[in-house]
This record gives sequence, structure tokens and C-alpha cells, in this order.
Amino acid sequence: MFETQYQALRRQGVSRRSFLQFCSLTAASLGLGSAGAEEIAEAMQTKPRTPVIWLHGLECTCCTESFIRSYHPVAKDLVLSMISLDYDDTIMAAAGHQAEAALEDTIQKFNGNYILAVEGNVPLNDDGVNCIPGGETFLQKIQHVAKGAKAVIGWGSCAAWGCVQAAKPNPTKAVPITDIIKDKPIVLVPGCPPIPEVMTGVITYILTYDRIPPLDRLGRPKMFYGQRIHDKCYRRAHFDAGQFVETFDDIGAKLGYCLYKVGCKGPTTYNACSTIRWNEGLSWPVQSGHGCIGCSEPNFFDKGSFYEHETTILPPGWGGIEATADKVGLATAGVVGAAVIAHAALSAVAQARVGKSNKEIGRKE
Repeated sequence: MFETQYQALRRQGVSRRSFLQFCSLTAASLGLGSAGAEEIAEAMQTKPRTPVIWLHGLECTCCTESFIRSYHPVAKDLVLSMISLDYDDTIMAAAGHQAEAALEDTIQKFNGNYILAVEGNVPLNDDGVNCIPGGETFLQKIQHVAKGAKAVIGWGSCAAWGCVQAAKPNPTKAVPITDIIKDKPIVLVPGCPPIPEVMTGVITYILTYDRIPPLDRLGRPKMFYGQRIHDKCYRRAHFDAGQFVETFDDIGAKLGYCLYKVGCKGPTTYNACSTIRWNEGLSWPVQSGHGCIGCSEPNFFDKGSFYEHETTILPPGWGGIEATADKVGLATAGVVGAAVIAHAALSAVAQARVGKSNKEIGRKE
């Protein structure tokens, strides 16, 4: 019988006060508020640590490298106190037959109660011969392990969309995990790699509420992929004012102007980079002077140059301070979806209501 997360923390010398602070900070990072902090605390005090099996397919291990650099919750706390990471052939101490025995032991002992985390995609060429971990193809391995999982997490754009390995001409015939696993709840956490705090946040949510978080139409958690990077970018004011970097290292770049004209895909990319950022909140690509490459969106590697101006996002002549937010929104709507159209419509309704209210006030006076 597994001990609870709280018992594991106290065993490691963590005080009650530090535990509650941990719950509060975690809830804040997930946008759950004070009520969420109480729910996380209750879950950690009453629920046993959840067994997790972490598999690696075709990938570069950048998701694991990102995960172990999480600063809140710290990956060490998550792995040692919140979950029971029973198998991960990249960071586990065991190897060979001992590691595979641990995998089978978890599958049998916790059938239907463990979480399967997958990093990388599945190659189908020649029955999966391009990826053979532990003496069997990854195709066989993921099918075998997925049968007993209660939920599946797809780490990174490799697992979610196929990413670089599935880019044209895709010689290994790599496919995302959703092409293989059809009968389990799956939450996709794309990015190349994903933000570490997003990864630990998703696990925390699942452990607290015993369900996957609310997802968008592509299967991504809304709490982290509910807004475009463009919406919270600190350079957004320059975009609205028509102030753009025309070439790297020009005067606009030195003044921090919008990077849209040098290929930034922020207006069509949904992720939390502009709010959570990277390296303990220190910076993120756009803050460092490089445009967003859209790595959390499907097939981003096949969409052309990362530095090519995407003219379909905003037609010429729509920039400048004379352009209202609604005009910019309408110009972008064809690419980024109906949300911006709804914003414009709501703005029009609100303006109409204000006009009507003003007329009624005038009549009363």
C-alpha cells in the first residue's frame, strides 16, 4: 500500500507550514485560487501516490530535460512525493531485465490505476523496427502498457503531433500517440519541449481531481493552451501600433518592436510561454529577441520557414495606430479561429447597449 503524498513529504522533514505553502503556490500556478489550494492539500493528505509509467518513443528526450528543470512544483518534489514513478528508462536507476521487471510488476499490480506518460511518437515503418526499446518495438510496448492505464499524457509535440520525426518525407512513418491509443482519456501537452511548469501542473491537476483537465478541441489543457501567445505578449502594443522589426538587429529590434514581420507565429500559437516563461520565469524566446516558431501547433515543422513573414495573418495596411483592436482581430480571424470573431461581435453588442442606455438616460433626464 502506497503512502500518501503528505506522508511522504513529512517523512522527508517538510513542515506543515511548508506543505500548505506548497499547495497554495501550486494552486496559483494552475489558476485555481484559494479553493484549489484546499483541494490540492486534501488530495495530498488522503490519496496514495499514483503510479506513473513513462515511455520513450522516437524523440530527443528534450521533454524529460525540460521536466527535470521545473521550479514549481520542483520535479524532485513531484517525483518523490506526489507520484510513484515506477518506470522511466531515461532517469530510473534500474536497467535491462531489472527495469523491464519493474514495468511488468506495476502493470499487473496497478492494472487500471496507473498513468501512462508518453514522450515521443510511434514509428510504423516495417512494423516499427525503427524504435526497439527493451527488445520489442515501441509500437508493441505502447499498446501493451496502454491497456491497463487509466489515463494517458502525451508529452511534447512528438507525442502530440509527430513533430520533427513525422515531418516530410517521414521515412519512419512516425505517427502521434492518438493514432495508436483510441480507448483511453488522453491529454496532450505539446511544445518542443513543453514548459516544465506546464508539465508538472498537468500531473498535479490529475492527481488532485482524479481526472484529466478540461481540454481544447485539439486535446490540450485549456488552463495552459487557452490563449494565443500573441494575446499576452509584452510586444503586443507595438503590433497594434504598427511598429515592427523589419530585419534582425535593425533599430526596431533594438527598441523591442513586434517580431511578426520576421516570422513570429505568436498570433496563431496557443501556449503559456508569454505568461509562465522559462528558466524560473526569467525569459522566453520573444523576450530574447527571437520570434515564436509555433512549436505547440500541429505540423509546425512542415509549415515553412520560421523566419518567413506570414502574410495571411494580417494583410498589409491593417497595422498602425489607426487600426482598432477589432479591425486587427477581424483581419486575423480567418487564421486563428472564431474566438476573435466572437470578440468583435460582443464588442459591437456592447457598443449598441451603451448607445441604447445613453438614449434611455437622456429620455429620463
